[in-house]
Amino acid sequence: MRFRQKMVLVMVWLLTLSYGVGGVLLIRQNFQSSLKQIQTNAEESYEMILKSIQLVNFVDIQQDLSNISNTLETMNTSESLAGMSLKRGEKVLYQNGENIEEMAESSSEFTSLLFTRESRHLYQISGEIRTNGKPLELTVVYDITSVYQARDAQIMTYHQVLAILLLFGGGAAWLISFLMTKPLVKVSRTARALSNGDLDARVNPKTHDEIGQLGSDFDNMADRLSDNISELKNSMEHQEMFMGSFAHELKTPMTSIIGYADLIRSEALGPEESQEAANYIFSEGKRLEALSFKLLDLLMMRNQKLKMVPTDMKHMIENLTHHLQPVYRKKGIALQCRCEPGICMVEPDLFGSVIANLVDNSRKAMDNGGNIMIMGDSYKGNYRIRVIDNGRGMPEEAIRHITEAFYRVDKSRSRAQGGAGLGLTLCKEIINLHEGKIAFASREGNGTCVTVMIKEITG
Repeated sequence: MRFRQKMVLVMVWLLTLSYGVGGVLLIRQNFQSSLKQIQTNAEESYEMILKSIQLVNFVDIQQDLSNISNTLETMNTSESLAGMSLKRGEKVLYQNGENIEEMAESSSEFTSLLFTRESRHLYQISGEIRTNGKPLELTVVYDITSVYQARDAQIMTYHQVLAILLLFGGGAAWLISFLMTKPLVKVSRTARALSNGDLDARVNPKTHDEIGQLGSDFDNMADRLSDNISELKNSMEHQEMFMGSFAHELKTPMTSIIGYADLIRSEALGPEESQEAANYIFSEGKRLEALSFKLLDLLMMRNQKLKMVPTDMKHMIENLTHHLQPVYRKKGIALQCRCEPGICMVEPDLFGSVIANLVDNSRKAMDNGGNIMIMGDSYKGNYRIRVIDNGRGMPEEAIRHITEAFYRVDKSRSRAQGGAGLGLTLCKEIINLHEGKIAFASREGNGTCVTVMIKEITG
């Protein structure tokens, strides 16, 4: 059974129960009140008859009982009087209407009895009076069927109203349950759409109640799910690109190594040719070794927790620059440093490798020497490091992919210079571990500026 049907049944059941109990109690109370009222009226009428008989007897104490009987005959005109009887002992002095029911003896002044005869409801009252010192028994029967007929009419009206109420109440209950469960149906439909692959399906609730909040929470979950799936797809695409690039990186040196090794094995080469082949095999082997080491570095950095220490960035960068300057000077490159003091929480060796990689990338962007400037200063609560060169620069499209594994702006130049396309990928990973940011600004022919931002310790 569907939840909507359960709601309708529960609402109809509650409506029936509340109206049923209330209606029955109301009819019963009304009936009891009417019955009590008509009994009171009957008792008052009986007392009036008794007083009339006593009055007749008092006016002429010598009269015989025929005058009393005539008085009773005269008073027996009310529609509610169904019968009357006057007896002295076993002798019936006056009898009219319904037969009198036998009643149990009672010590009270009056005795009464409710009974039913031929679908009529009767109320009988008996009592004694004395005339000329002799007791008379007066019994009066009243017809109170009208009270029961009124009750039956109320019950019939109650059943009719109950039927109409259930009809309209059931319709209203169905409409209310439909409106209340409509958002739930929409949530269910959206869930099925998501399970069938429609990641754009949303509930978009129109209300702000609990069900509306459920729809909003469901949409938030769907958004997160869609984002996670998109990230997973991007990750899988990056992995495929990584594997393809990695295979391509291995293919060229392995083909050369195998080719030169086969040449040495199958042919008698001269000393110079043998030396050239061995040198090529050695250089390609070293490049493969460097590639494997960098891949290992990437894997290890993602799984290790860094031990960071407060480090004076100016001192660290100046020391690194001092050791690199002689090497770069031989290549015709002027490496300069201009840094302000600043303390940051870093892992010195790893962060030093970031600066070295950035400087090395600047070197590879120069053909015939040039200038490289490392600048460091405090900027909006961060320590900002900028590596600026006047090399070849990069196109805008290359900047979006520069930190991807194995990506090279100029593949022939980078491979010739021993690059594997992993340097900036390692830099980005290290900076992320330090909760910093890296950005690139470049224009072809006008050089490149790489900016690294890392939180500075103040105070």
